[in-house]
Amino acid sequence: MDTYGDLVAAEDVLLFVNAAITSTGQREFHSDAAEQRLSLDFLHAYILGNYRELYAATLALEINDHNAVLIVRRLLESSAEASAEQRRTEGRLIARRLALLPPQRVYGLFGALRRAKVNNRRTRAVIRDWIAARPDPALDAVKYRGALKQAVRHAHLAPAATELGGFLFTPGRAARYATPILESWRRAHYQRSALFELPYTVAEGFAARQGVPRAEFLERIAPRMTRLEQLRLQESAGRLGAGAVRADLGRMPLTRLASYVLALPVADRVARRAELTGALRTAALRAAGGQRGRWGRVAAVLDDSFSTDGSGAKRRRPLAVALACHHLLEALAADYTGLWTSGRTDPLLARPSGPTPLGLRILDALDTAPERLLIVSDGWDNAPPGLAGEVLRIWRTRLDPDRRTAVVHLNPVYDADGFDVRRLAAGVPTAGLRDAEDLPALVEFARFAEGRTGLAELRDHLAAATGRFLAAPDAREAR
Repeated sequence: MDTYGDLVAAEDVLLFVNAAITSTGQREFHSDAAEQRLSLDFLHAYILGNYRELYAATLALEINDHNAVLIVRRLLESSAEASAEQRRTEGRLIARRLALLPPQRVYGLFGALRRAKVNNRRTRAVIRDWIAARPDPALDAVKYRGALKQAVRHAHLAPAATELGGFLFTPGRAARYATPILESWRRAHYQRSALFELPYTVAEGFAARQGVPRAEFLERIAPRMTRLEQLRLQESAGRLGAGAVRADLGRMPLTRLASYVLALPVADRVARRAELTGALRTAALRAAGGQRGRWGRVAAVLDDSFSTDGSGAKRRRPLAVALACHHLLEALAADYTGLWTSGRTDPLLARPSGPTPLGLRILDALDTAPERLLIVSDGWDNAPPGLAGEVLRIWRTRLDPDRRTAVVHLNPVYDADGFDVRRLAAGVPTAGLRDAEDLPALVEFARFAEGRTGLAELRDHLAAATGRFLAAPDAREAR
């Protein structure tokens, strides 16, 4: 039987997981960036100091990249405090997680470790192994030359190829490079055609220095863009007449695609309704995977109140998560009802507006007798205040004590003042949510937030997640 201390430990770890999923240290609608960072830094220090093994194990969960980097950094900074067994497990978790992160995040981490003068043997080994595993070192040398050079120096490494070492440390001396991308970089300094052989982010600087018209540059560099670069630049390129910049929307991640849709003017959404709706449904079916249609009768209450506008740093992020969840739940359910707090019925035209009448919408959702009720909201129930909590309390204690309807609240916004995501009712589990693609796993994880499971079960869950994470044959399958 769990002791009081075990229950407190379980609650502490759940607080941290929710924070690590939702908070990126940026401004939110109800709190500024300084409050977010202060709150998040406290949680990292507290959990690392009291539950080091569980802190490291969260690298195997659906936490966001910002917090994954912070966890890796703090584990490496405190290597001397870990046992030999802890270091072995942490090393495997760190290596697998770094393989999942965007390279610019990892190079940023290495730079932060260098500035903090963290240069223990384990840190050097982590840097060495990650750089050695990079699929195209020459591409990294061109895109991230300064960061790679600093990482190589900090870890006391010698580049494997002499030519690559010369490019990093004496780039102006070679008359010619045998590696094609290095040679393209050299020629791009004086030959306009060569810059179109480089990655978009590198070529952009050369194009500006050589006075290449923006429309011509985007048209010719389009084949060198990544999928997300194409998505980000598609609209501006279209206005300039660079029609070659066209993103394949059906291949985009669901939540990223929802953000793109919401950034479009309403008139464009209406004109492209079939294309955008089809792309969202395709992305949702891909995210649902083998669970599509298996969730039975599902109802969702989706928040599109004014606070879902987010902040300047996270523009409409909460609303984008709700829109993505709407399409994912539609794919997961055999029978689906989606209810927006505004009362609107056209999700493609969603926009942040009005108060948050969660209680009224929850009543409407429960009227459909769902097997699952999902609430996607920042938890600021204010029309009238507290009604949602009362509805859920009475439903759980009086009308559905046998829990025929599973109710889960998914919150995409971290509450810096409360060190957690904001909750609606004590008897309803709440989990943080960063990307809609993580929804199925987080619904399962949310059962720990009900208070009916203790530290032992939480440890078992984290151990199983860690095992799956480390055993995946490919880094991209680890999540």
